[in-house]
Amino acid sequence: MLYIGVDLGTSSVKLVLMDETGTIHGTTTREYPLYFPQPGWSEQNPSDWYNEAIAGLKELLKDVDKTQVAGISFGGQMHGLVILDENDEVIRPAILWNDGRTQKQVDYLNNEIGKETLSAYTANIAFAGFTAPKILWVKENEPENFKRIKKIMLPKDYLAYKLTGTFCTDYSDASGMLLLDVKNRKWSKEMCDICGITEEMLPTLYNSAEKVGELKSELAKELGLSDGVVVAAGAGDNAAAAVGTGTVGNNRCNISLGTSGTIFMSSDSFAVDSNNALHSFDHADGHFHLMGCMLSAASCNKWWNDEILKTKDYAAEQKGIEKLGENHVFFLPYLMGERSPWNNPNARATFTGITMDTTREDMTQAVLEGVAFATRDMYEVAKSIGVSPERTMICGGGAKSPLWRKMIANILNIEVDVPACEEGPGMGGAMLAMVACGAYSSVEEAAKAIVKVSKTEKPDPELVAKYEARYQQFKTIYPALADTFDKII
Repeated sequence: MLYIGVDLGTSSVKLVLMDETGTIHGTTTREYPLYFPQPGWSEQNPSDWYNEAIAGLKELLKDVDKTQVAGISFGGQMHGLVILDENDEVIRPAILWNDGRTQKQVDYLNNEIGKETLSAYTANIAFAGFTAPKILWVKENEPENFKRIKKIMLPKDYLAYKLTGTFCTDYSDASGMLLLDVKNRKWSKEMCDICGITEEMLPTLYNSAEKVGELKSELAKELGLSDGVVVAAGAGDNAAAAVGTGTVGNNRCNISLGTSGTIFMSSDSFAVDSNNALHSFDHADGHFHLMGCMLSAASCNKWWNDEILKTKDYAAEQKGIEKLGENHVFFLPYLMGERSPWNNPNARATFTGITMDTTREDMTQAVLEGVAFATRDMYEVAKSIGVSPERTMICGGGAKSPLWRKMIANILNIEVDVPACEEGPGMGGAMLAMVACGAYSSVEEAAKAIVKVSKTEKPDPELVAKYEARYQQFKTIYPALADTFDKII
């Protein structure tokens, strides 16, 4: 049988068609507009998601035996606010994860409601990207729109609603709303009261691989599919991508070196660190995960090469780097401020330790190492509360660099596996659909059968020792500059 994974991203929707063995039978991508009505704002029209998803499904299935399609599921951009009225019409454009208009509401939640209170209710604190601050923003700035709200949902859940008529979400995506009691896997009445909404406005909660309904008959006919195509709840993009890299079950890890960087650690047990430096969310495998997010990862290397060195040949710039663990230059990778573990939008990137004998290669090396050291910062937080995986998958554009993979392995002292197939959240979505259809009994079983490793980078004890000394130096730099960053903004 065949299964469709829908990766609803910020700039495009990518669809993946897979069978139970993990063989990819087709992919397609459809783009849609992103709107910036004011500086720092970021919005999209949910109708664009739906229209392009349907067009993408038609492209994906045009040369396929459509009778073999059994299920559909999703990985979706998280945190976005989609609001519907009593007629199921979208009230206003969706406010996206990367929208920065809610700082006032974030400050209110963190400082007046209090971080400890928020953490007690949801296991997390407020960030500008999260959904609850967006709801408060609409309440304060668009009161007429706020009064019309009957349904509140996340981006991928709008697709599920349109495909099935089921008002649903999954636990992993709901974890990023600041409305979910993550530990007890239920909506937080206290957070609903704070936001001035009712639980009836929120979707029914499902496990990620749980069937929420079947494709509407009229849509199945339009797409040429059989009746009874199962639709599963899906997951937030990071959790779906984790499924696609086999980061499920206890003490597993995935590091993503994309534009931003994440470290995603799955766990059978609920955990939250005392400073909420990492997000504590429910996972698509039915358990929990910790996630750290750095706002600039591979984008640091892109900035350094494109804007400073004026080159697109990234590999050539790395060829002369040989003396790992001995660099005297350090780089703080905070080009866009930083989320984990500092939660400081005023943090800035810096080079430290430059001398007259500093070379171009030293600077390039420092950029790569800075991202790896910052990843270690997040890993150390997880270790402090008992989550300590001994190996990790690695994905994203930056993971294509053998040198960067070697740095990650030795700076974190962890084995680094490269997946044989990297299709991101779409692959994870298709795997969730398989479980919902009964092809596998659990998400873990699906991952074990499908996800394969193509190569592994193992740490070298001598290099680990060198990098340990450098990391101890690196981790003193941000605390020394934190007050300065606030003064120079």
